[in-house]
Amino acid sequence: MFDQILGLPAHPLIIHFAVVLTPLLVGLAAAYTLVARWRAYVAWAVVLLSLAAPAAVFAAKESGESLKAAQFSTANGELGARISTHQSFASPLLLSVLGLAAAALLLVYATRPARDAIGGDRFGRPVTLILSVVTLALAAVAGYYVFRAGDSGARAVWAM
Repeated sequence: MFDQILGLPAHPLIIHFAVVLTPLLVGLAAAYTLVARWRAYVAWAVVLLSLAAPAAVFAAKESGESLKAAQFSTANGELGARISTHQSFASPLLLSVLGLAAAALLLVYATRPARDAIGGDRFGRPVTLILSVVTLALAAVAGYYVFRAGDSGARAVWAM
C-alpha cells in the first residue's frame, strides 16, 4: 500500500505532507495556546491539523519502511548509516505528533465553553494551564523531530 504511487516510490511523495502539516500543527497549536484572542479563528485549523498531521507522519513512516525494504535493504557503509540515522527519527516523530495532536484537541475542547455556560473554560483555569504547558512542550518536541527527520533524510539523499 505504501510502496508506489503511479509507479514512483511513495516515500518521496508522501513525506511532503508530513513536512508541511507537522510544522503547521506545531505553529497553530502554539498560537492557539499563547494568543487567546486568536482561538476562535484557528480552532478549526488546529482540529483538522490534529487529525491530518499524525496520518501524514504515519504514512511517511510506513512508506519509508517500504522504500528501505524494496531498494535499500542491503545498503551498508556510509549510505546505510545515513538511512539508519534518518529512520531512527520516525518513531519519535510519530509519537510526538500523536501526543501533540491529542493535547491540542483536548485544549481546544477545554477552552470551548459548554453550551450552558457563559464564558470561561470548560474545566477551569488550572486544567487549561496544564494542557497549555503540555501542548507547548509537545509542540517543541514535534518541531525538533520533524526538523531532525527532514534534515537527516535530505542528508541521506543528497550526501551532505
